[in-house]
Amino acid sequence: MLGPAFVAAVAYVDPGNVATNTAAGAAYGYLLLWVLVAATLMAGLVQYLSAKVGWLTGRSLPALVGERNGTWARRAYWAQAEVVAVATDLAEIVGGSLALNLLFGLPVVVGAVITTVVSTALLLLQSRRRQKLFERVVTGMLGVVAVGFLAGLVLDPPDPVAAVGGLLPRLDGADSALLAVGMLGATVMPHAVYLHSALVGDRHGRASADDARSVLRGVRLDVTLAMVLAGAVNIGMLLVAATTLFGLTVTDLPDAVAGISDRLGSGVATLFALGLLASGLASTSVGGYAGAVITEGLLRRRIPLLVRRLMTAGPALVLLAFGLDPTQLLIGSQVVLSFGIPFALVPLVRIAADARLMHLAPTGRRVIAVAWLVVGVVVALNATLVVLILLG
Repeated sequence: MLGPAFVAAVAYVDPGNVATNTAAGAAYGYLLLWVLVAATLMAGLVQYLSAKVGWLTGRSLPALVGERNGTWARRAYWAQAEVVAVATDLAEIVGGSLALNLLFGLPVVVGAVITTVVSTALLLLQSRRRQKLFERVVTGMLGVVAVGFLAGLVLDPPDPVAAVGGLLPRLDGADSALLAVGMLGATVMPHAVYLHSALVGDRHGRASADDARSVLRGVRLDVTLAMVLAGAVNIGMLLVAATTLFGLTVTDLPDAVAGISDRLGSGVATLFALGLLASGLASTSVGGYAGAVITEGLLRRRIPLLVRRLMTAGPALVLLAFGLDPTQLLIGSQVVLSFGIPFALVPLVRIAADARLMHLAPTGRRVIAVAWLVVGVVVALNATLVVLILLG
């Protein structure tokens, strides 16, 4: 029963999360630990609803949205979702290229091309209907991410008292508020919401009256374990940064790796860079999978894999080739993703609340109420993040 949620969980440990979490720990120590705990809980509910919708209906969220709208509305919805897919690929390819630069000294553009080629090869596994193998490879990469980002905790364990104190919701000035908004608001990724509904269908098919609730219990366990792992990795990143990088000036990922190398040695820094590489490779593969789900659901046609990869990865390669700063590209991609979040979350909750579609296992009113609260919080935080970034 396990697998689909672990693939979706890769989106929660992508290079954008790495950059944000290390910056938070370096600047404020354990102060913002509570933000990651809250973000993980919210993301878990969203991913469970996505998986439930996909299992009970046998269709992906984009396909369900397409069925509810006319041709022009469906195409407009696809256009914004495609922009989200491009922004997702941009962040993941940048992260992979930075990791290759740190590990082997490769130029960023060369690293971006290698990241794109490897992720495309991974997608070939899934496109040839080797779903379980694809899930295992991506889950294995998630394991590499966990080891790479948490290795520093072995050599330099966090202060348990201070870490527990970080669970108390509080801030320290406007800069910490901006960082908290970024950590909370940018946690739920639109492509992970779209994709999870398809992953469950690809693995389990469509529910029937005989197995709807029993499989749903397995889906719930899958989501719980995957989000616990993703949350632990994110929290571990912040703890490593809080114990190792606190007080240092960390403006980008190379700064973080250099600081870890100085404090903990080159071996731990290498593991961190390997974790970043696995994060970039796995997350861009997952993002490419999501792009296929979006296109098939909304345009109702299959686009060849290489053409689809060119559509989403091409802009990232062009921007890096023109010499744009990778860190600024990461920030810009997060802003674009913020605009796409309401388009994913609002239809998800509306469909999850539809008693006709969910008749085999209706969603409780309290769950829907909490889901709408989460949507309101996430959308408001992302809107605030966009405004604050645009205002400098």
